[in-house]
Amino acid sequence: ACRCGAGKEGWGRPRGLWGLMLLLSVAVYGSHAPLLTLCKVDGTIPFSSSSVVVLVELTKLVLSLFFLLTWDRQLLGVAVSWHHVVPFALSALLYAANNNLVVHMQLFMDPSTYQVLSNLKIVSTALLYSLFLRQRLCMRKWLALFLLMAAGVSYSLGGLQDPQDSSSPSRMQLHITLVGLLLILVYCLISGLSAVYTEAILKTQALPLSLQNLFLYFFGVLLNLIGHFWSSTERGFLEGFSSWVLVIVVSQALNGLIMSVVMKHSSNITRLFVISCSILVNAVLSVMLFNLQLTLLFFVAVLCIGLAVHLYYGVT
Repeated sequence: ACRCGAGKEGWGRPRGLWGLMLLLSVAVYGSHAPLLTLCKVDGTIPFSSSSVVVLVELTKLVLSLFFLLTWDRQLLGVAVSWHHVVPFALSALLYAANNNLVVHMQLFMDPSTYQVLSNLKIVSTALLYSLFLRQRLCMRKWLALFLLMAAGVSYSLGGLQDPQDSSSPSRMQLHITLVGLLLILVYCLISGLSAVYTEAILKTQALPLSLQNLFLYFFGVLLNLIGHFWSSTERGFLEGFSSWVLVIVVSQALNGLIMSVVMKHSSNITRLFVISCSILVNAVLSVMLFNLQLTLLFFVAVLCIGLAVHLYYGVT
């Protein structure tokens, strides 16, 4: 049946805790880019991004083990077989492949084009969510999701502007090769597939979430360690790290755990709204920390997000 009722996914849990988790996730998503900027030395990132990914996965693994031993100790005796564990290897592989694809496809397009076109993953995730999880969405909800994509495109095209930069957002020149276009489509497909596939595993297995996370992040650490040493340069594993990098590692780890709760007890659609709402946090921090100015495109994005939230969650 077409799901045209107001979206209440996840609302069966305590509303206060649920709302707090979603707000924290919005804050982490929105602060990620400003934190990376604060980490820069002479305009460049001084550390290995693959090292950060490994540490994030390792932190999530340790926290999952802690939660399992603390909160779900009575479930430690649950019967677990290999068919519970193996699916998470594919999930971790998809996430790792996408992380590497992000780096390589930037060779075939400029950063602005990547920021604009990567919003297509909203549509790809929603399509795969509807197809594979058999969650049919009515036209009103599809309109809400297209508004989310429009918000992301609008903000990426020039929601913020450096007052000392004479170039106008309206004159932004986008560049992408045919190979780059193919790669961005593959990226959006894998992004949606990895998210929907992980949600399906988390929901169909009758296992505690902390144990499922343990499986997922074990493979995450393993695959990303292999990827790090495979493409390793002479730079040390922790070279260039600062206190801001540690903030990024901890915040991204906590956000990953929150997103697993969202996918277990809500849906990837909720995750898409969280990511889109993080535009607001990103804008506020960019204005406060870097003296950037808001443009008309930012307010267009805010309007689109507000309408999308109303259409998806507010109309009964």
